[in-house]
Amino acid sequence: YDLVPADYDNAVALMKIVKHVWIEAYDELWGIENTRTYVPRLIQLIGNVAYTESGMILGQAEGGLKVMLFRVNELDFSDPAKVDVAVLNEYYFKTMHHEFAHILNQTKPYDPAYERISETGYVGSTWNHTSVSDALKKGFISNYAMDRATEDFAEMLSIYVTNTPEDWAYRLNLAGAEGRAILDKKFEIVYNYMRDSWGVDMDDLRDIVQRRQNEISELDLSTIK
Repeated sequence: YDLVPADYDNAVALMKIVKHVWIEAYDELWGIENTRTYVPRLIQLIGNVAYTESGMILGQAEGGLKVMLFRVNELDFSDPAKVDVAVLNEYYFKTMHHEFAHILNQTKPYDPAYERISETGYVGSTWNHTSVSDALKKGFISNYAMDRATEDFAEMLSIYVTNTPEDWAYRLNLAGAEGRAILDKKFEIVYNYMRDSWGVDMDDLRDIVQRRQNEISELDLSTIK
């Protein structure tokens, strides 16, 4: 990839937000010791975007030890009250929860029945040829979820906790009766996995994440001098 370093001030501001909205959300939910055990040891920030034949890379995780976040130089933290939470969700927090789901799955596998629900619908790297609305109607919460089962699972978790109940209901409504039936079946496995394997109630996690997102405007995002 042709990559550039992240702007220092933006890196500091973004990591303050990541700490508050993502890391400390898990501290609050299941205790700091669990967070220290499972959260990646390194978060690497990249200034621009990386691309593959499938499109833009929003994040990467390496063996549960490192998460990479891109596009840092495009952010504007000059006024914390005007920070666009929707943008942060799309390019960072959804990515963080998505990559963390992979780490949890690598530690404790989920029910293999999940992979059989849409086993004929996965399309690999051509997922970006399908619109989000069409993906929903086929029982995928996003078009990227059509890549493979592991990505499908991670998208279900990450999109659920970073969106409001109203946003989630809107997606299910767009999916129609057939798509929603598939999504409900998948979500039941994801929900039970997080509860039974990790003691995490996804509704509680979503509530915490949503509240902390609304607190971003109160954070001091200035650079440490």
